Amino acid sequence: MTDTLGQPHWMTAPATAAVFDALEAVGGPDCARFVGGCVRNALVGRPIDDIDIATRLTPEQVTAALQAAGIRALPTGIEHGTVTAISSHLPHEITTLRRDVSTDGRRATVAFTDDWHEDAERRDFTLNALYARRDGGIFDPTGHGVADARAGRIVFVGDPEQRLREDHLRNLRFFRFYAWFGKGAPDPAAVAACAALKDSVDNLAAERISKELLKLLAADDPRAAVRLMAETGVLDVVLKLPADLGRFEALCGIEGDQLFENDPVLRLAALLPSDQVAAARLAERLRLSNPDRDRIVAALSPTPVMKSWMSPREIRREVYRGGRGTFRDRAKLAWAAAPRTATTMQWRGLIALADGWSPPSLPLTGEEVMNAGVPKGPLVGRVIREVEDWWVDNDFLEDKLSIIEKLKAVAQGMVY
Repeated sequence: MTDTLGQPHWMTAPATAAVFDALEAVGGPDCARFVGGCVRNALVGRPIDDIDIATRLTPEQVTAALQAAGIRALPTGIEHGTVTAISSHLPHEITTLRRDVSTDGRRATVAFTDDWHEDAERRDFTLNALYARRDGGIFDPTGHGVADARAGRIVFVGDPEQRLREDHLRNLRFFRFYAWFGKGAPDPAAVAACAALKDSVDNLAAERISKELLKLLAADDPRAAVRLMAETGVLDVVLKLPADLGRFEALCGIEGDQLFENDPVLRLAALLPSDQVAAARLAERLRLSNPDRDRIVAALSPTPVMKSWMSPREIRREVYRGGRGTFRDRAKLAWAAAPRTATTMQWRGLIALADGWSPPSLPLTGEEVMNAGVPKGPLVGRVIREVEDWWVDNDFLEDKLSIIEKLKAVAQGMVY
């Protein structure tokens, strides 16, 4: 019996049907098939994020066919046979069937083919080497992709070491797909190959490593995959720092109760040692974005010490000083690292109080400072900062008269 996806809406939507109609007008029936992630996700009941299409047509034929049908064609990866069709504002990535001519672990030279089996042989995992016709019928060239997808087995197409030597990124992709789709024990041959070739990950561009790592950490429960990365030595190659697996796994457990969203950046911070300098160096080496770098460094700040029994006054002060986002990050990391003596309710209450409080603005202007006798210039800022420190220590006093009296005392002490 032939496996089928049926004909879900994403396959028969007018925008997608228009793309297939355009290709078939040139190449005939079944010259194009859905491929990869959309087929895999539909098979296992996951959302469809992108629509990828494989075709026997050359990139030039694809472009001509789309343009003849009035569909915009973008040469997004023309040297590797990829053209993106924009149909009713929706992108469809169309790639000509390919076979590898040569690879160096980072780049591949390809030749186009019209053989679906050759195209499948160059793909990474059996669950990604799946194709579907317009009628929903699945074509499984390896003979194992459908069964592996349903069973949650991440198995390389062909020889694992050969696949890894062709593209070093596949080492990280194995763990990422295991985090997202894996069930049960990992494939022993794949694990052994990833461990044997772990050092090849160092040959990858930093941006490719960080992108793959953050995708892995965004899975609902990446704990088993990250633990496996540590056991194979791949995690050491990526981080080059001792990993705090205990805090990381505890954080994932906190997020797993649906109180918080899955947060790959904070999960990365949890994996790192509590060393802001080392974390900043890692962020620079992996070329994380500046906001992600700054967030990780702030989350790992050693002071003030976060405690589940912080008073509302202390919470307000820290939210005002560091921002609500940093407070939440630091509280969740402290929660993950804390002995299980503090109750979940305490930590939740602490974060809820921070979320529910809107920091006020200091009710003091530069003009008021100068009216108190402080000359225009840097001294104005110094006075404001000292008054602000007093105001925060007094739990954001709303008494304007008391603030002005404090201003006068500070101004007198600085000016005279």
